[in-house]
Amino acid sequence: MAALLLKRLTLQTIKTENTCIRRRLGKYVVQKTALAEPSHIASAPRPSCLIHAEAFSTEDTQDKREKKKKNETAFRNVGRKINERIIQVLDEKGNDLGPMHRANVIRLMAKQDLRLVPRDPSAQPPQYQLMTGTQIYQERLRLRGMERAEPKPGPTLTKELTFSSNIGQHDLDTKSKQIQQWIEKKYKVQITIKKGKTTEEPENKMEEICNQILQTMPGIATFSSRPQPIRGGKAVMCVLRSLSQKEENACRSALGTQRGDALNRGNGNDGASNALHQ
Repeated sequence: MAALLLKRLTLQTIKTENTCIRRRLGKYVVQKTALAEPSHIASAPRPSCLIHAEAFSTEDTQDKREKKKKNETAFRNVGRKINERIIQVLDEKGNDLGPMHRANVIRLMAKQDLRLVPRDPSAQPPQYQLMTGTQIYQERLRLRGMERAEPKPGPTLTKELTFSSNIGQHDLDTKSKQIQQWIEKKYKVQITIKKGKTTEEPENKMEEICNQILQTMPGIATFSSRPQPIRGGKAVMCVLRSLSQKEENACRSALGTQRGDALNRGNGNDGASNALHQ
């Protein structure tokens, strides 16, 4: 009896230990799974964020390098790093010293304590100038002043103006002055002229008004888009813009030629009348 009872106690102890081991293993597996899944989910977006940030910083660095390189190539002291074997040299006063070997140029720089700056690298041979440190500093100040004085190009804005073909002459003159002010400020002006409802008018009256407005601004504006019918012929639209520098020069030349011809004709008429009086 005692042996049987001892055997049962041993079996029960073994079952209890197995159950505890299974429970502990189950909890351990569940905990490992729960910890592994969130870490996997949380770490998923990290590579994309890191890659994106790295690409952005690379672009910024590249832009800075390009700006720095542009500024350096504009006007800089090349020192002793002369890539070409033979170069055209100007002295500090701008006098041409002729083609020189780079070794001779380096010796001249060391002897007179001068710097070397590129003037026309695309020439054959490339042109450089010897300058003092003060001259380089003053030249950089001058170039910066020129850059600040230049107007920065921006997007061309468009002004819109709509009125009826029944407009009176006084109102048309007022609108023409407003359009001219916009054109002088480098705006584009979109003009829409609607056909009058109560009066009978020629078919081309709306186009004539557009041409009339343009004629009030000789040498200032031209058509960016010529008058064309819209809304089934119930309106006409055109776009005016300011003249380019090339167009302004051509217009001034044409106006000068016309004035010269008019003066010549006037002098010729005066001469003819004087001859008749004699």
